[in-house]
Amino acid sequence: MPTVFDAAGDVDAAAIRFNVERWMRTDLVGVLALGSNGEAPCLDVDEGDRAVAAARDAMPAGRTLLVGTGRESTRQTIAASRRAAALGADGVLVRTPFFFKGQMTNDVLTAHYQAVADASPIPVLLYNMPHNTGVTLTPPVVRALAQHPNIIGIKETSVELERLGQFVASAPAGFTVLCGAAPVIYPALVSGAGGGILAAANVVPELFTALVAHLRAGRHADALRLQQQLTPFARLVTTVHSVAGLKAAMDMAGYRGGIPRAPVAPVSAAAAAEIRAALEQLSSINPV
Repeated sequence: MPTVFDAAGDVDAAAIRFNVERWMRTDLVGVLALGSNGEAPCLDVDEGDRAVAAARDAMPAGRTLLVGTGRESTRQTIAASRRAAALGADGVLVRTPFFFKGQMTNDVLTAHYQAVADASPIPVLLYNMPHNTGVTLTPPVVRALAQHPNIIGIKETSVELERLGQFVASAPAGFTVLCGAAPVIYPALVSGAGGGILAAANVVPELFTALVAHLRAGRHADALRLQQQLTPFARLVTTVHSVAGLKAAMDMAGYRGGIPRAPVAPVSAAAAAEIRAALEQLSSINPV
């Protein structure tokens, strides 16, 4: 979920609760706070905690709250994971450290995640996002980390289905591979992914949950049709216009999106028109 800011630029807890309550009236399994689209690197510690607390307040029983806690040091990541647990998170999503990317060898990453998992009071999911971080969790590293009893899965955010497939093939029982790229959610699920954490689902959750339902019921033609219809919009609010585009689309769909935090700028009028046109096309889709 994006982190919503009010007119003064502060975290808007009421708007976050509004969004979460509306999302939880759909078939979404849960919410991720402080992920990439949550602008986590742009938030102070107390701001992040307020966003998590607001989301937790609005989550009904039986739904899952994940919190992004990846930081540049192992110490910071452990501290963030403990804070998330204290605020009521069900699990943490931990991106790779990347500032010293040249030093992030397989051994270093393995030791980092093992230390975080040892210290975290709640389950840990790995977060592989090479496009943003420049650091890749390789299949051998993931295979080793998947043996840790407190590491329960990975979010793979790329369109490289071969790597996702390798993660699935080597996953032990209890370890779930989640797709983080909406343009390939259908083939990822076919390849064995257990679900997805998708930016575009903030805007049209019913269409993504319908896609999953079609696939699980064996209605592959219907699932593929939805994938093809959703992909252009998903690209606009991720690859093309990033979090600014996602927030604009949320506003258009009746959620609370608002503007991103500087230096990221709001979308231009032309970009907004492009996003609105794509969203209008989706509004005519019958997901059933």
